[in-house]
Amino acid sequence: MHDAPSQKEMITAVKAFIDETAMPSLTGHAAFHARVASNVLATVLRELDIRPSAEAAERQRLAALLNADSTASARNLNEQLCTLLQRGDMDLTTPGLLEHLKTTTIDQLSVDQPAYSGLQTD
Repeated sequence: MHDAPSQKEMITAVKAFIDETAMPSLTGHAAFHARVASNVLATVLRELDIRPSAEAAERQRLAALLNADSTASARNLNEQLCTLLQRGDMDLTTPGLLEHLKTTTIDQLSVDQPAYSGLQTD
């Protein structure tokens, strides 16, 4: 296998081109689309950095919360959680549920909206 640039390196290079070369020379609608493209690439970079460990932690929390097999997919475990919540078998008084929901939301916001003021922990 050759030493090709990683996905992260390629995305970073395209984002730098948009931010440093293309965007300064654009105006109006084209400048807006360049900013949108740059923001999308920034989100993809955060996905690459944050998502794998966040999903693994979410899967572990769900497995513990549901007393389920820890090898089950996060999607399957989330479906089980939704069913239990809809049936009223679990609610915010269920030990660990509120903490799981908060942590999952914070992890998602860290990817989607890292500047969200609620994430600031000064």
